[in-house]
Amino acid sequence: MRQLSAEEKKWVEETVKKIREKMTVVVDRNRGIIPYTTVDGRFDDKSKDDPCWWTNGFWGGILWQLYVLTGNEMFRQEAIGVEEKLDYNLMNAQGLDHDNGFKWLPTSVVRYKRERNKESLNRALLAANNMAGRFNIAGNFIRAWNNWDEVDRRGFAIIDCMMNLPLLYWASEETTDPRFKLIARAHADAARQTFVREDGSVNHIVVFDPFTGDVLGSLGGQGYGEGSSWTRGQSWGIYGFALSYHYTGEKRFLDTSKKIADYVLSAIPENYLVPIDYRQPKEVNLEDSTAAAITASGLIELATQLPEDADKYLDAALKLLMTLDEKRCSWGTETDNILNNCAVDYHGDGHNMSIIYGDYYFIEAVMSLAGKALRIF
Repeated sequence: MRQLSAEEKKWVEETVKKIREKMTVVVDRNRGIIPYTTVDGRFDDKSKDDPCWWTNGFWGGILWQLYVLTGNEMFRQEAIGVEEKLDYNLMNAQGLDHDNGFKWLPTSVVRYKRERNKESLNRALLAANNMAGRFNIAGNFIRAWNNWDEVDRRGFAIIDCMMNLPLLYWASEETTDPRFKLIARAHADAARQTFVREDGSVNHIVVFDPFTGDVLGSLGGQGYGEGSSWTRGQSWGIYGFALSYHYTGEKRFLDTSKKIADYVLSAIPENYLVPIDYRQPKEVNLEDSTAAAITASGLIELATQLPEDADKYLDAALKLLMTLDEKRCSWGTETDNILNNCAVDYHGDGHNMSIIYGDYYFIEAVMSLAGKALRIF
């Protein structure tokens, strides 16, 4: 990967400084919570509203990144508090699912790696064992959501799960038990074969017959519709397959990440403001800044693995991040969030809002460029 130019380095240094200064104030006035979004510029507390919510690990990830950056003990103590709050989730079977990685990689795994804390090890292994137990041997996929309403989700798998596989790769390394890695690799192969289209775009949801493993079809999920190109799903694909390559060294995963990335580079608008779906109607002006931030972080990961093509991926990542900084970031301390214009999905009402994982991936990407990021996923 090429060296950053003097101008790029200056931007990175200035942005890291803005992150540090803003988040020191924000965390200090929001102790003891796990935020998801903001209400009138102030964080909510998802640990009270929904203690099993899938995003509840990202605040811990932000806090650990900030602790590594600053050494400020406040960030470490708050991160440990997030981890302890997640114990409620570990004892709630209905709240455990394919997103265990998003919850316990940025919290318990990080703390165990840094401090060898035995309680953190126990939590992370419980989460990994539960996630491995969701593996469907008929179709070689990890089941996504549980049945919390009238929808039968026994055969559902989603592209997001690619980002949770590092929990299983870590568990194999930690326990020297190959089962976890074999399950993760099998799911990655199934996703490569069934989620990724010929042009590099990806499905959000693939539905398998849970008894035979046959593919029954795909669903548009949080994108515009079936056959469309939900941008956050594309970002999960780029980053997730690059991570499977990182943990396995198997080139087919790297090739898949590159295939998705090349499609995304051809689809990103000229202004680098990422829509909710790359195939949404042209007259629709809906954005998702979280997709931009995650795409940037995934492209940086990919650039480290493909030295011959690194420049184009790094260039795109920088354009995405600089555009967010200029047009979609709130740097004043009167608001708690950093990113604006985030979106949950295309058809719902979760538009033009802040979302905690948008802030996480923006921070992670900038700190990666600065050479200061803590590896979490």
